[in-house]
Amino acid sequence: MEFDLLSKEIIGCAISVHRTLGPGLLESAYEECMIYELSVKGFKVERQKPIPIVYKEIKLDCGYRLDLLVENRVVVELKSIESISPVHEAQILTYMRFSKIKIGLLINFNVTTIRQGLKDMSSNFRGPS
Repeated sequence: MEFDLLSKEIIGCAISVHRTLGPGLLESAYEECMIYELSVKGFKVERQKPIPIVYKEIKLDCGYRLDLLVENRVVVELKSIESISPVHEAQILTYMRFSKIKIGLLINFNVTTIRQGLKDMSSNFRGPS
């Protein structure tokens, strides 16, 4: 996988969090620690950022939220599940499309190593339709 510099920094933070905590915790614990790690590095991080659904010419506030938005450039969707399925990939791609952000990382912490739980969704991004 080829990553830009910001994505590499985010992945480094995820590795640090995973090495310290290991698998098996709730997603919210990993989210808190990721925010801490990214903030210590000086990155602007928004958590649980609301994302409206645009249907034709109206915006619907349906309660969808990005787990993390880093530097207004990278959508980070965090999971702590047995395995990533196609629906999880579709979820982050939809978030990327609605937010018009082209870089997305799907990170599952419930794995032996982060490499096993990491998906770069950027190459699958199709943009607004």
